[in-house]
Amino acid sequence: MTRVHNFNPGPAAIPLPALERARDEMLDFAGTGMSIMEMSHRGKVYDAVHQEALDLVRRLMQVPEHYDILFLQGGATQQFAQIPLNFRGPEQSADYIVAGAFGKKAFKEAAHTGKARMAATTEASGSKFFRVPEPRECEFDPSAAYVHMTSNNTIMGTESRVFPDTGTVPLIVDASSDIMGVELDVSKFALIYAGAQKNLGPSGITLVIAQRELIDRGRADIPFIWQYRTQRDERSLANTVPTFGIYMLRNTLAWLEERGGVAWAAAENQKKAALLYSTLEKRPDLYQLSVEPGSRSVMNVVWNLPTEEMSTECIKRATALGLVGLKGHRVVGGLRASLYNAVSIESVRALADFLEAYEP
Repeated sequence: MTRVHNFNPGPAAIPLPALERARDEMLDFAGTGMSIMEMSHRGKVYDAVHQEALDLVRRLMQVPEHYDILFLQGGATQQFAQIPLNFRGPEQSADYIVAGAFGKKAFKEAAHTGKARMAATTEASGSKFFRVPEPRECEFDPSAAYVHMTSNNTIMGTESRVFPDTGTVPLIVDASSDIMGVELDVSKFALIYAGAQKNLGPSGITLVIAQRELIDRGRADIPFIWQYRTQRDERSLANTVPTFGIYMLRNTLAWLEERGGVAWAAAENQKKAALLYSTLEKRPDLYQLSVEPGSRSVMNVVWNLPTEEMSTECIKRATALGLVGLKGHRVVGGLRASLYNAVSIESVRALADFLEAYEP
């Protein structure tokens, strides 16, 4: 079996040990004579896996006891709608820091059902974002229902390293691209959410970590299924959950804990990003880094060649050598390498060697 060097942005690389564990348990899980996918989500066997996944999240992210942990469906995109539905009153507005394509989508969704305003944006012409806003650039409404931001912008290759002080206004963050890949102080946020398909496992699960008090005061006049308290009160089992996805999330997080947890991942990701950025910077005539240095993402490295034709040829040659998933998003073009936790430093070295030797 030949495994490629996987730089896909999401769905993305999953740790090989997590996949091998699933392979070995696929037909007969825990001596039950059936797969985890075939058993009841209400049964004791699955419930043990479910609880282990919840416990791993709490340990790995050092989640305070007054925060609830939820496993939801619908991806981060569903959260764009669910957050304003729950936490914005009929006459209230919500503040949005827009630093990338998904922050822009979140703002658009919030504005679709009520009042929303941009507290800051760094959008340049052509829907491009070359940096993230600094906290001093944000102008907040003290009466806002909440402030929403995105910590890492997958498409643009930017990340926020410093988070604003929003006072008594709850700060909500979409951490889909850097959850458990960088160290986040959960206590700084009222709610953190993330699609699983980048650092946590396969697509299909959305992790939500929220202050219990915030969930408790969420609106009760919306459908029960959209209320966070509905899933909180049922341990995310109010309806049939994607059991295999949560099982794979458990496997992935168990692997991460064995390796040294989030602190280990953050250190490794810094090394990987430093190696790739330094390789690209050595050849400014060929590789163009448009993101300002202070905003460059550790998780998603984005660069261009002088023409799109040259970028396409570079991707073609890289793919032939087993370096896959390097095509940049259509908004920015060029190339992108996503360096999530499951991407080894050996894979990044292989990419760096290719780029260093590459000749158009």
